Amino acid sequence: MKTKTNLVLKISSLTIKKGDLYMSNKQKQFKFEPKKDRYLKARGGTTQFYYLFCSSCGEYLALYQKDGPGNLLRLYLDRIFEPEHLSILQNETSKNKIPALICQKCNTPIGFPMAYEPENRLAFRLIRGLFRKEKCDGFHYAKTQQKGG
Repeated sequence: MKTKTNLVLKISSLTIKKGDLYMSNKQKQFKFEPKKDRYLKARGGTTQFYYLFCSSCGEYLALYQKDGPGNLLRLYLDRIFEPEHLSILQNETSKNKIPALICQKCNTPIGFPMAYEPENRLAFRLIRGLFRKEKCDGFHYAKTQQKGG
């Protein structure tokens, strides 16, 4: 049985495409594509990527895909793209196995694990005022992009 892989190679700019991940030799960055599933459709079909930062020290926390309008109240684990220690949590099945979301630099608690019952999804319940968000286009975060603490 053959499996289909979406592999595109452009020689001019050396763009490699495989699944949700793009890498360009010019940019030397990764670009994530938004996940399109029933949760996105249930929230009106609009999505936006955000970089999340600790409001205490300015440390980068995560790249997150927010679906639909409204405030950012929860981080669904299946919408966290990076860093890897957070993105692998989407494979967990119990909120008891998920650690709290804590800033790696200043140890400020940003959010706590929860199960969002209406959709049976695991998430972090965020604490207002302890994080800030910045719209982005889904590229891998590089420290040179940070606009200040």
